Amino acid sequence: MAVTPEAIGLCGCWQVIAVQRESIDLDQPDAQPTGEVGYYASSLSLAQRDDAAVAAAIRGHWSAIENGTHYRRDVTLGEDANRTADCHGAAALTSLRNLANGLYELARERQRTKVDTLRSWCQQQTCTSA
Repeated sequence: MAVTPEAIGLCGCWQVIAVQRESIDLDQPDAQPTGEVGYYASSLSLAQRDDAAVAAAIRGHWSAIENGTHYRRDVTLGEDANRTADCHGAAALTSLRNLANGLYELARERQRTKVDTLRSWCQQQTCTSA
């Protein structure tokens, strides 16, 4: 069903893009693929980007997330290995991981650190160095 961005509360948006994804559980090769639909809002008009350019932008967005934030949170900070069962505890740990990642990025942006990895930066931090 086609809707306008304004009809769903996204004023100032030119397009809403639906992307259908299928994924396969690699641990169970005989399992059926599962599907999901992701929605993206864009302020670009249809004339500004063709379908291929929009698809490339979406892939680039997810590539940056997987290779940037997710890698740091999972590999460097061990997020996927953490088995905190309490949802409030898990949310607090996620917030702390995001805070550490953000502070590291800010330190790099302001050239206040010379280390090139989040792990090295975290190991250098003390209560008086922040």
